[in-house]
Amino acid sequence: MEMLNHHCGVTRDTRGVIHVTICNAGSLNILGSPVTDAVREGLQQLATDRSIRVVVLRGQSEKSMIGGADIKEMAKLDQKSAEAFISRLRDLCEAVRAFPAPVIARMPGWCLGGGLEVAAACDFRIAAHDAHFGMPEVRVGIPSVIHAALLPRLIGWARARWLVMTAENIDAPTALAWGLVDKVAAPGELDAAVEHVINSLLECGPEALRSQKALLRQWEELPLRESINLSVKVFGESFLTDEPTRLMQAFVNRKR
Repeated sequence: MEMLNHHCGVTRDTRGVIHVTICNAGSLNILGSPVTDAVREGLQQLATDRSIRVVVLRGQSEKSMIGGADIKEMAKLDQKSAEAFISRLRDLCEAVRAFPAPVIARMPGWCLGGGLEVAAACDFRIAAHDAHFGMPEVRVGIPSVIHAALLPRLIGWARARWLVMTAENIDAPTALAWGLVDKVAAPGELDAAVEHVINSLLECGPEALRSQKALLRQWEELPLRESINLSVKVFGESFLTDEPTRLMQAFVNRKR
């Protein structure tokens, strides 16, 4: 594994798939300020590499992808330092959302609070059969903020309200039924399930996927009519590359 910095490791393969590993963050891969900044910096550094086709975000420990934000650090905050702390986490989530290539969250064990916010910012969430999820912030005297705002879009207002106001955890089957995760792997098959998603993405045009991810992010924020009209220009721009002609012709030839 190549270390981009003390807390961000990268493994690459010849297909353009990279595994970004949160390192040296304890057994639950906790996000303190140094870890948060380091992973964000690593993602921003990688975002300029157009050879990257898929990112898998994971923790070094199999106990979690990200167990949450660092409560020990937060317990010492005041208003000003609290805003700085949460701004760092916001910027990490935005680095995930803005990453040009698709990002898959590999989710064993626990994914809580800030960890679930980072996962919500990913494009795909693949969970182990025994994974657990929750938003426990209100139990320690703070609200769930920043990318918890994505939860109603993923699972609806009622279920998002349940997570952030009761602070109760849910298991992997419940998360799947709610739409919080895209797939729950069979026991011992988490990596195989992640690889299945990777292979599906690799069968698609890389430039088309980049355009599609960018469009989806804009669709989240724009009114319907603006989203539709924006898409016309993006569709036309896709023909500035050879990807549509090449892949469509391959499809036509295959069907003969």
